[in-house]
Amino acid sequence: MLSIGELSLRTGVKVPTIRYYEQMGLIAAPERSAGNQRRYSKAELERLSFIRHARDLGLSIEAIRDLARLSENPDMACGEAHEIAGNHLEAVQSRIDRLMRLAGELQRIAASCRGGGTVGECHIIRALADHELCEGEH
Repeated sequence: MLSIGELSLRTGVKVPTIRYYEQMGLIAAPERSAGNQRRYSKAELERLSFIRHARDLGLSIEAIRDLARLSENPDMACGEAHEIAGNHLEAVQSRIDRLMRLAGELQRIAASCRGGGTVGECHIIRALADHELCEGEH
């Protein structure tokens, strides 16, 4: 059995976050010691590691809840898990595409300014003030 501090060290999840996950129902309320300390089993360690990895991949709490529920039914078809991952991948790709457009526009704006003039003549300041000076939607 692990204390909440030991669980935190092993998973890299901060103690307040572990408590939050308990409140959200992502991990079960742990057993308590005679001194009323939280005591976690290997199953909770594995569940928290699962949650941590899913959060590192950017999955929402709701998606993690669904995936955790699915993981409790190993004989179930994995179509729903595939759909959750696919939807998240589409959202990530959409954000990447938008960030690439932003990067391109920022590169263009920054390249138009040599930094030697005055702020009143600065193309960067003008472009930020007038969206019409942008090449495209971002």
